[in-house]
Amino acid sequence: MTFRDKLEQRIAATGSNLCVGLDIRADNALESTKKHILQIIEETLPYAAAFKPNSAYFEALGWRGMRLLSMILKQIPKEIPIVLDVKRGDIGETQGYYAKAAYDELDVDAVTLNPYMGRDTLEPFLKYADKGIYLLGVTSNKGAADIELQKLAGGDRQVFEIVADMTQASPQVGLVIGLTNAAQEVLSRTPDVPLLIPGLGAQGGDLAALKGAGRKAPLLVNVSRGILYQDDGKTYAERAAHWDQSIRAALA
Repeated sequence: MTFRDKLEQRIAATGSNLCVGLDIRADNALESTKKHILQIIEETLPYAAAFKPNSAYFEALGWRGMRLLSMILKQIPKEIPIVLDVKRGDIGETQGYYAKAAYDELDVDAVTLNPYMGRDTLEPFLKYADKGIYLLGVTSNKGAADIELQKLAGGDRQVFEIVADMTQASPQVGLVIGLTNAAQEVLSRTPDVPLLIPGLGAQGGDLAALKGAGRKAPLLVNVSRGILYQDDGKTYAERAAHWDQSIRAALA
């Protein structure tokens, strides 16, 4: 089964397009941290179309953090897609080892990649034909305007559209489109490929940008801080349910 098959099956089974981002701000990789993360996963499980652990938060805890990430990934039910947020982008052998680390060692279903060193940097990941890739298209930060949204010389195309062209390499390749920058003009220039959409919740992205998009490829709307770090007296499950319903309403 390919990543896209797995994702489409999960979305169909749950009716959810919510991706729960695991951006865990931990001070250590002790058993208590593991239990906390597993609690988040257990509570949000009914509402999650996918989970997206951000590797940086685990890498910052050293080898113990990476061991923790490996243990956590093994606890997520197999029918739920895992997108590892690593934003890798390098050349030759190095990129091949990044692919091996993500797909062979951590056994995740998809990764985020930074494509700005060129098409050849995707090839080591494309060798894993059943795995998914999300290329950074238009990210959710203000700096997206510095490069991604710049106009190309001699026309009205923008830089992110060059990246969007790279998705034609495989049906497993999609784009990251940040909700904070996903104006209708951006979405209209984005091919109907799998989308990973950050920027909802704490970053203030507007779900209205998704209304009437009529896209057929599966999409994931990621919420991290809006579920993990809110001083509102609600449980992780209640926050996940809220965002799940909000996304459903926006996509209806």
